[in-house]
Amino acid sequence: MQMQDDLARYGYRQELARQLRFRDLIAYGLVYMVPIAPMAIFGSVYAGSGGMVALAYAIGVVALVFTAFSYAQMVRAFPMSGSVYNYAGRGISPSVGFLAGWVILLDYVLVPGLLYLVASVAMHATVPAVPVWAWLLGFVAVNTVVNSVGIRMTAVVTRVMLVGELIVLAIFIAAAGWALSSGKGRFSWEAFYNPDTFTWSLVAGAVSIAVLSFLGFDGISMLAEEAKGGARQIGRAMAAVLVLAGLLFVAQTWLAAMLVPNPGALLTEGDPNGIAFYDAAQMAGGGWLATLCAVATAIAWGLPNSMVAQVATSRLLYAMARDRQLPAFLAKVSIRRSVPINATLLTGAVSLALGLYMATRSDGITLLSSLINFGAMVAFLVLHVSVVVHHLIRRRSGNWWAHLVMPVVGFVILAYVVVNANIAAQRLGLAWLALGVIVLAGLYLSGRRPVLSGLAPAQPQQRDVERV
Repeated sequence: MQMQDDLARYGYRQELARQLRFRDLIAYGLVYMVPIAPMAIFGSVYAGSGGMVALAYAIGVVALVFTAFSYAQMVRAFPMSGSVYNYAGRGISPSVGFLAGWVILLDYVLVPGLLYLVASVAMHATVPAVPVWAWLLGFVAVNTVVNSVGIRMTAVVTRVMLVGELIVLAIFIAAAGWALSSGKGRFSWEAFYNPDTFTWSLVAGAVSIAVLSFLGFDGISMLAEEAKGGARQIGRAMAAVLVLAGLLFVAQTWLAAMLVPNPGALLTEGDPNGIAFYDAAQMAGGGWLATLCAVATAIAWGLPNSMVAQVATSRLLYAMARDRQLPAFLAKVSIRRSVPINATLLTGAVSLALGLYMATRSDGITLLSSLINFGAMVAFLVLHVSVVVHHLIRRRSGNWWAHLVMPVVGFVILAYVVVNANIAAQRLGLAWLALGVIVLAGLYLSGRRPVLSGLAPAQPQQRDVERV
């Protein structure tokens, strides 16, 4: 009842079903992050970091711990779907919230398309008889059906998939440990620090790539209206998922770095085919382990990871639409399933179209990855500012550690990473932000400036809910 009252205070009704327990949130976050995510981009991070791939992931954990702390502060202040869109809109101003939502759309809308594309390309390489477009269609269809049934079905499916991913990772870690103890590869700490190649700008550039593996812990905040424990559970789950996944990322990349067959060539030539991790797996256990890791990565990205990404995207669209900042049909909720059905279907359609288009481009995966990372990190920067403005300036909080020191440190670290990110990503990301400013200006000119319910005393919105 208290959680429903919290929503009513901001002018909303409880329409989404509160069915997710703490363990469901942990499973959702881990699946979204994918415990074996580094396998797909290991070579790129290795080459970009001068071989210090484990250091890049360790710094990523540290940087995002501050971000997770800021998320926890804001989700308690505003316990609702929408993530940074709501936090910036209510913590700073509705206009800033719109731009934050616009920027994070670059992350959330593109992520499912990227995941489907990576998985489909990988599965096509494994089973050449099935074209990329067919894999894309299959992945999108399965996930859209599961997500349309309801959040409980999504939670059950993702838990099963998570167990499978963890089993594969355990097999790799055991095989790699045995191989190193048997004299294969070379034991070294260079994956954490190599004095011959280390520079802060080099590592920061690699972190901007590695961040792709961490995206997902923030997606838990989208489930604030579907969690049984409310805001406090959301904050705890985000922190737990980030630390757990970070430890797994560091462990597997360190082991793989010691088993790379030709590290010199990987540093100079990069990993254009994305097979560096699987080469290390073959060194550790043979061809069967390389194939197991490759197929597991493809399935993880194509089914559970993209499934929960689609959930997060649909909740962002739902949150913006019920505030009339996106078309109203996206705010329609299925009474029987308690899911934003139109937003879920649209997310699936956009992901399919985007994946099919990017599959025709030679730089499709690289371009999508860069744009997603840029959008996410800019949204995180806005999040940190929201904490300071809302708590310290507006509410005159005396907790300087939580509401000034932590967000400022997180902001500085991420700002350094953004500055050292891929130049093309910076240009395209800023172009997307500029387009958002134009759209915002259009809203003002048309008399539809962003207004968030509950910033002034309001009654719950009397909005029709479509029965589906």
